[in-house]
Amino acid sequence: MDLFTYNQSNEHQPLAERMRPRTLSEFFGQEHLVGEHKVLRRLIEQDKVASMILQGPPSSGKTTLATIISHITKACFEKLNGVSMSIAELRAVVQRAKDNLSLYQQRTILFLDEIHALKSNVQEALLPIVEDGTITLIGATTESVAHDIIPPLVSRCRVYRLEALGNEDLEGIIRSALKDPERGLGGEYEITEEALAYLADVSNGDVRNALIALETAAYSIYNTKTIDLKTIQEAYESRINAITTTDFYDLTSAFIKSMRGSQTDAAIYWLARLLDSGVDPMYIVRRIVVHSTEDVGMANPHALQVAMAAKQAVEFLGMPEGRIPLAEAVVYICESPKSNSAYKAIGRAIDAVKSLRNFPVPENIRDGSKSYINPIDNPRSRMQYLPPEVEGFKFYEPQNSGTESKIFAKHVERKNR
Repeated sequence: MDLFTYNQSNEHQPLAERMRPRTLSEFFGQEHLVGEHKVLRRLIEQDKVASMILQGPPSSGKTTLATIISHITKACFEKLNGVSMSIAELRAVVQRAKDNLSLYQQRTILFLDEIHALKSNVQEALLPIVEDGTITLIGATTESVAHDIIPPLVSRCRVYRLEALGNEDLEGIIRSALKDPERGLGGEYEITEEALAYLADVSNGDVRNALIALETAAYSIYNTKTIDLKTIQEAYESRINAITTTDFYDLTSAFIKSMRGSQTDAAIYWLARLLDSGVDPMYIVRRIVVHSTEDVGMANPHALQVAMAAKQAVEFLGMPEGRIPLAEAVVYICESPKSNSAYKAIGRAIDAVKSLRNFPVPENIRDGSKSYINPIDNPRSRMQYLPPEVEGFKFYEPQNSGTESKIFAKHVERKNR
């Protein structure tokens, strides 16, 4: 430490960084993990943490938990970031960990932020050193553990899922930041209840953005020390809706299932969430096209035409106007009768093809067959359309829904003959 470092204070740091909790008693939220008598809290307090992956939305406390562990543990604590980490850096950490074990019997905890950014081969390189205890790994990710981290590494770690902070927790953090004389705003400012409630809500669980907006609002007012709603709204112009891999899959699932369940308002809401989160409209329209065939299907074949028209309209119009044909297609599909008979039919047929050997095409329907009789001209003709071994299979079973109800009635009549 030199003279300049020694004289530095933390005043230059943003409020969000200054207010980062230093102990578990200062930590807000995640009661299911670090509340009194919870397992993870006891492991941290007893310095017995095992390899783990902390998964959760931005600013939910993953890095803060790791920082608290670094203050408590007697182990050597190393920190790397998966976005910028080089293999040389990882090798250096591993070598230091081995030296600490052999020379001082001291274990090493490696905090690896953005662990999902590591390529699969680099994640594989972590397997032996995690398994043999050379390092205790604490990985942090905003993305899906199932999709972005290799299963063998996940199996060697405990996975702890952090939740976005609720409004009550955010309000508590904001009040602490206003009052804290050492790291916060020292009680110089007040905030109206209306502004406080708005800031907690609009921050969408993101502590960092809430404190950035609070600091901006505090330093922008003059001739008063009260932060009101208008000041907060100006400091925080729009809701932050960063989307992670987990959010992406969850939002898409909610969107599809709402359309399938004919819940129009819900489907429109999830459509808006996907668009607001920056999801490619062409991805959304592909899901609409899939749904028009998979779940509406034969009950209303026009749904596919509407979905494809929406695709063309989005390509032609672009955004934001493209949101209107998207919404129109979603409403049409939600309000349509549903049938997944075609989806089930092709599924059954594929299962049969995979489980049976490839039977030859019947001679009378082969290319160039001289025994083929056109059934349109000769409706009483009898052709062999399936291999004899497959004739007993029933692939398509119409459902009594929408347009397909006519086909359903025809099949019922045929059975009753």
